Amino acid sequence: MFKIIRKADIVLFIVLLAFGFAMLIFTIRAASSPGDQVVINVGGEEYGRYPLNKDQVIEIRNGDCLNVVTVKDGGVSMSYSTCKNQICVHEGVVTTPGQLIVCLPNYVIVEIEGGEGSDEALDAVSQ
Repeated sequence: MFKIIRKADIVLFIVLLAFGFAMLIFTIRAASSPGDQVVINVGGEEYGRYPLNKDQVIEIRNGDCLNVVTVKDGGVSMSYSTCKNQICVHEGVVTTPGQLIVCLPNYVIVEIEGGEGSDEALDAVSQ
């Protein structure tokens, strides 16, 4: 009878399994590394940079529009906005570099930057 599985097949399987496990660990570590600062842009221009390790509330006034950004416990959220749809408020707390909170009606973008190994950070974050 012919052998269906050979020693080389088993070695190849173990190598591929180890490689997959290493990639999983790398992805989890990269996704969970906290950022260093919050960058807020209003109307395409930088409004300010704020550290994530200091709890604070930032009010952003842009004409008649008001947005309130809350930095707390290493995360950032949009706690209040005068926009009608409130998508930015319902986004919740973001903690990973590259994540955004966007308020299109008020032209406000809140992004987390930096973090451990930020040069090797993820290209995109999906929720």
